Amino acid sequence: MNSERHILSAFDRDLETVQALVVKMGGMVESAIHDAAIALETRDDELAEEVRRRDKAIDALEMQINEEAARLIALRAPRATDLRMVLSVIKISHILERVGDYAKNIAKRSHVLAEMPAIEGAGMALRRMSATVEAMMKDALDSYIQRDAALAEDVRKRDLEVDQMYNALFREFLTYMMEDPRNITACMHLHFIAKNIERMGDHATGIAEQVIYIATGELPDDPRPKGESVPRMEGA
Repeated sequence: MNSERHILSAFDRDLETVQALVVKMGGMVESAIHDAAIALETRDDELAEEVRRRDKAIDALEMQINEEAARLIALRAPRATDLRMVLSVIKISHILERVGDYAKNIAKRSHVLAEMPAIEGAGMALRRMSATVEAMMKDALDSYIQRDAALAEDVRKRDLEVDQMYNALFREFLTYMMEDPRNITACMHLHFIAKNIERMGDHATGIAEQVIYIATGELPDDPRPKGESVPRMEGA
């Protein structure tokens, strides 16, 4: 019995270490989302470059988390609920790495857009959409730390708002392109950015679903609430 308690406490310690890395990675990704949107709106090339540079640290952290999680499974042979926790760590770190990539992609497009005439109101609208996703990501990570399935479910529901913002922006960019063909290139880049932010929202929802999986042992079986789909622009 003492041996079993010792193994459990060792597992808990190791799991806390890995989870602390996930929380650290989440903070870095939240900053990347925030700074990429600021760089886009303010045309701050230096900040955009910093976002691109910091993505390497996010990638490295995902690798470290995967290695630690694999070691934990090999050493402690966790079962049932404990195994769900470790597998969710791996899944969440992968999701966070993808969101970091989207932030990096936005920062790359910001540099290109800075050389073009501004599309009125686009930077502010994309920053507002990005702030909504950033808040979703924060709450998804908080729900993970607190094992709060109700907060996780709230994050899932808010994905609809992001979809609606994306659809509105899509139509707005189409209007700008039809009004003046000189806007086409800039609007294509802006649409790509809006799509990246929309996907970030999907990924925040993915983290929330992992929290529900940890709490209940099952992934949600009802479909996520989604906005009406709009056609995809070529090249976006």
